[in-house]
Amino acid sequence: MTEWFTDAWNATSHFFISMPWDVLGVWSLTICLLIVGLIGSVVPFLPGPLLIFAAGIIHTVLLPEAGMSAWGFVALCLGIVLSYVIDFVSGAMGARWFGASRWGIAGVFIGGIVGMFFVPVGLILGPLIGGVAFELIFAKKRLQPAAKSAWGSLIGTGVGLVLRLIVAVGMVAAFLLDVLVW
Repeated sequence: MTEWFTDAWNATSHFFISMPWDVLGVWSLTICLLIVGLIGSVVPFLPGPLLIFAAGIIHTVLLPEAGMSAWGFVALCLGIVLSYVIDFVSGAMGARWFGASRWGIAGVFIGGIVGMFFVPVGLILGPLIGGVAFELIFAKKRLQPAAKSAWGSLIGTGVGLVLRLIVAVGMVAAFLLDVLVW
């Protein structure tokens, strides 16, 4: 009657004794970094693409036999560069699309840089205030056209966040394809 219990106990203990804990630990760390990187591609003040790249490096260092190739690292590097270019250019492109002058675009850039110091509200309000202020002061526009270009900056930033998430998903896919398939 207790034979099934003994067999179950032996099977369970054998499973945990023969488990490759180092591989499981590395994969757990890698998956956690990938998930936080995906979240960080949308949430301000978390360096999402950089965390995805770090997951690739850490995984390759800790498990060299199941690590990434050089082409995988090139793909992740391109993803990081593309992500940050999108991040810096999207607000200015949106403002330009909605009729901002060169002064307004400069204000969006400067407001975005100043806004980084006042996370998370500053990342949204910084480009808006900078764009409106530069349009009013330097471009001598009235309030309505200046507000229109600021609205374009906000829409451009939102589109930039979506594009940054798409790039981050592509980086995760490149990592998984490189490690699991190639």
